[in-house]
Amino acid sequence: MIKIRKAELRDVSLLNELIRDLATYEHVPLETLGMNEDVLRRDGFGDSPRFQSLVAEFEAKPCGFALYYYVYSTFVGQPVLYIEDLYVRPEYRRRGIASALLAEIARVAALEGISRMQWQVLDWNLQAIEFYSSLGAELSVQWKTVRIEAQNLRHLAELSTDLSTV
Repeated sequence: MIKIRKAELRDVSLLNELIRDLATYEHVPLETLGMNEDVLRRDGFGDSPRFQSLVAEFEAKPCGFALYYYVYSTFVGQPVLYIEDLYVRPEYRRRGIASALLAEIARVAALEGISRMQWQVLDWNLQAIEFYSSLGAELSVQWKTVRIEAQNLRHLAELSTDLSTV
């Protein structure tokens, strides 16, 4: 009933739709999204992919996805598999689909000798937190997400240019 498969170029429209569904679920205004089919094609299925993705199907109907990539841990001394997005449409939840997606990502990590997966969860998403905990995942209360976006990122980059000319 559940099938997890690696996303293919033919899935770009589906992935874009699922990402928009996830954004809506997370209360992110759709007009702020920079993701579109062209970006998905380029960054996920081009010559040098920046991410990997999986598609979940239930009874041959697409119902979810996961998108992941690798970061490097200096403390662990090896890559870490980072899950950027994990989403199952509400009408398909509580059927084992999210578990199947995570299990497939864990299988990929194990095959590649990677010892850690990590991701983030919104603090209000209590069902997801409970679900992840039931799998043995631990929530870190010590680490906080830090971001520098758009204008502040450009400003910081300008500081680098200014300093190099001194």
